[in-house]
Amino acid sequence: MRIAVLGAGYVGLVSGACFAEFGVNVCIVDTDPAKVEALRRGVIPIYEPGLDKLVAENHADGRLGFTTDLEEAMEGADCVFLAVGTPSRRGDGHADLRYVYAAAEGVARAAKKDGLVLVTKSTVPVGTGQKIREIVQRVRPDLTIHVASNPEFLREGNAIGDFMRPDRVVLGADSDAAFATLRRLYRPLYLIETPIVATSIETAELIKYAANAFLATKITFINEIADLCERVGADVHDVARGMGLDGRIGRKFLHPGPGYGGSCFPKDTLALALTARDAGAPIRLVEATIAVNDARKEAMADRILAALGPSPAGKSVGILGVTFKPETDDMRDAPSLVILPKLIAAGVEVTVHDPQPGQARQVLPAATRFAASAIEAATGADVVVLLTEWNEYRSLSPDRLRSAMRGETLLDLRNAWDPVAMREAGFHYSSVGRA
Repeated sequence: MRIAVLGAGYVGLVSGACFAEFGVNVCIVDTDPAKVEALRRGVIPIYEPGLDKLVAENHADGRLGFTTDLEEAMEGADCVFLAVGTPSRRGDGHADLRYVYAAAEGVARAAKKDGLVLVTKSTVPVGTGQKIREIVQRVRPDLTIHVASNPEFLREGNAIGDFMRPDRVVLGADSDAAFATLRRLYRPLYLIETPIVATSIETAELIKYAANAFLATKITFINEIADLCERVGADVHDVARGMGLDGRIGRKFLHPGPGYGGSCFPKDTLALALTARDAGAPIRLVEATIAVNDARKEAMADRILAALGPSPAGKSVGILGVTFKPETDDMRDAPSLVILPKLIAAGVEVTVHDPQPGQARQVLPAATRFAASAIEAATGADVVVLLTEWNEYRSLSPDRLRSAMRGETLLDLRNAWDPVAMREAGFHYSSVGRA
C-alpha cells in the first residue's frame, strides 16, 4: 500500500513513521520547506523517544519520504491522512478547523484516483467529517472520494508503543470500501488481536473527545481528593490504590499533581464542552473539570509563594522540570506556564532545569534562568520544587541537593520522592495529598 500524510507535526510524523514500519510506503507532506529538508537529513523537530531512529531507518529503506509537493505525495496513494493542527480558536476556544478544511480541499483538487480514502487523523469535533464530505463533493464531483475518521490515541513520551501496540483502533466511515482499505492498512494489528472499533464517522470523532475528557476528569478528581487528604490527614496514594483496585475504576490516571497540560487534554476538553453547549446538551462535569484544573495551577503557584514566607520578593526558587510531562519537550498548557510567571511577578528569582529545554526557552518568561543541571538549579535556592517527574530527578542524592540549597524547603508536586528519606536528609519536605 501507499499512503500520504498531510502534516509533519507530532501526530503526522509518528503515524507516518509507524505505518512505514508496518511496510507501507509513506510520503509525508508539509508546507514548511525547512522542516521537510531537515527531516530528509534525519533532524527531528520534536523530542519523542525512539522516533529519530524509526524515521532514519525507514527513510533509508525507501519506505518513508518527505515533500512539500502535495501532488507528489499523493501519487498512487490509496489513503490520504489529514494530520494538521486543530488548536483552540482565539476568542471562543472552539477547535480551529481552517487547516483541516484547507487540507481537505487541497487533497480533493489534487486527487486523480477514483476511490481514494481521505482520513482525518487530527482531533476534530463531531460533525467535521460531514463538512469534509461536502467540501470534496463540491470540489470534485467527478471523483468518488471516501471520507473516514481514524482518531489517534498517542501519549507523548510513549507514542511509538501506543501506535504499535494500541488498546484499540477506531475506524469511522460510511462506505464498505473505506473500511476495507483501512482494515488492510491496519492488518499488522489484526494479527496481534488488537480490538478494532468500526463505527460511523460522527461516533469515531466523539470517541476521541470523550476518552480524553474522561481521563482529564480522573486526573482532576484525584487532585481534589488530594486536597481533602491534606486537610484530614489521609494519604492520597493509599486512597488511589484502594480505588484503582476496583476493576470498574482502574489505577491509571489517579496520580495527584499540579494539574494536567499538554497538546490534547486542555484543548479537547474545552472543544467538547463548547460543542456540547452548541448542541444544547451541556456536559457540566467536563466544564467543572476545566475550571478546577485551571484553578489548580494557580493554587500550586500560591503554594510555592507561601513556602517562601510572607515576603517572597528577592527569594530564590529552583524548579526541576518544566515540560508538561516527562519524556517530551512539549510545553503546551504546561503548569509551568502559569506557575513561573506568577512567581516572577512576585519578585521571585526563578532558576529551572529540564532535560529537554528547547521549547521552554522560547515560551517561559525572559527573566527565567536556565541551569545546566538539577544541582545547579538548586544551588542557592530558598525552595526547590519538583514540577515534572523526569527519571533523572528521582535518583538525585538528597544530601547533595540539600547541601546545594540555601534554604531547606522541598516541594514535591509529583510525589516522586520518599518523604522519610527527604526528611532524614534535613529537608522541610512537602508533597501533594500526603500528611
